[in-house]
Amino acid sequence: MSTIIFAIPGDIDAPTGGYGYDRRLLREWREAGVESRHLALPGSFPFPTAEDLGATEQLLAAVAPGDILLIDGLAFGAFPEALAARFADRLVALVHHPLALEAGLSPETAERLRRSEMLALRHARAVVVTGPATKLTLTAEFGVPADTIAVAIPGADPAPRAKGSERGETLHMLAVGSLIPRKGYGILVDALAAIADRPWTLTIAGSPDHAPAAATALRDDLARAGLTERILLTGSVGAERLAQLYDEADLFVMPSLYEGYGMVLTEALARGLPIVTTLSGAGAEALSDAAALKVPPGDAVALAKALARLIDAPAERRQRADAAWAAAGDLPRWDETARIVAQACLREGGRKVG
Repeated sequence: MSTIIFAIPGDIDAPTGGYGYDRRLLREWREAGVESRHLALPGSFPFPTAEDLGATEQLLAAVAPGDILLIDGLAFGAFPEALAARFADRLVALVHHPLALEAGLSPETAERLRRSEMLALRHARAVVVTGPATKLTLTAEFGVPADTIAVAIPGADPAPRAKGSERGETLHMLAVGSLIPRKGYGILVDALAAIADRPWTLTIAGSPDHAPAAATALRDDLARAGLTERILLTGSVGAERLAQLYDEADLFVMPSLYEGYGMVLTEALARGLPIVTTLSGAGAEALSDAAALKVPPGDAVALAKALARLIDAPAERRQRADAAWAAAGDLPRWDETARIVAQACLREGGRKVG
């Protein structure tokens, strides 16, 4: 039986949703007896140097001919077409979200990534996406046939219900995600500045290392808005600390501009937290309206109104928390996610895209 060689660029232990998804696949396969192995690719993707592209080709060429090459999208979308074509008979793409949709890119860079990913996808025997919205995007905008795409939404682990902050009338909010433009934290600061007269605090847990300029801009935004004392930036946190942050939260907020799925939403739901989110991905769309208030991405006014509504209405917060906790039992589990991805990789007769 073929082995799944899971090629992932950079540090697989980095605390992001994409790397967390990748780590969990490898763990689930190991526990289920699925033959798989992590192959570390250079960390310069999605903007690889010529040297790193050469090293990547050598690493892939060294893999046994009968094994399947599952390539994380952070690298796959930046593959030159010739590199993808060389391994087309056993190449599977894992697309968390198209690289060109990352916020903060110049139009020229976004177009270059869009073209690169579209050409590379033509040579994938199968494609795995983490949400149905990404499948629609790939079929409509990248020309990928729908029957070659498998949807494997992130799983969720059972978790204890959040106890809350116990801060009296002051509502404590939590947001989780790297400090990058796509996460929309600047818009969240604008929204919170508009309701600064209300009793709230916020913790943002996420690494500043992926986009240092964006992290600096966020700190500047906090200072200009006079919110430095009310909004805590923790930086990267480990699993134990993150669990504590969820446990101490009264409300979860996700202000993202775009998400392939939005794993943090299921993490918050699993802990029975009421949620305010932008409609920025499949995870938000799938949330029960009873558990979450949903607003358009990029709309600071709508976000402020939604947050103010739940700050002002403890009874509604409790109702939404109860709805979240009730919905938590229906969340998908990681073993099923891993099974779908393995099946897409190992099925016979996977046909070339394009």
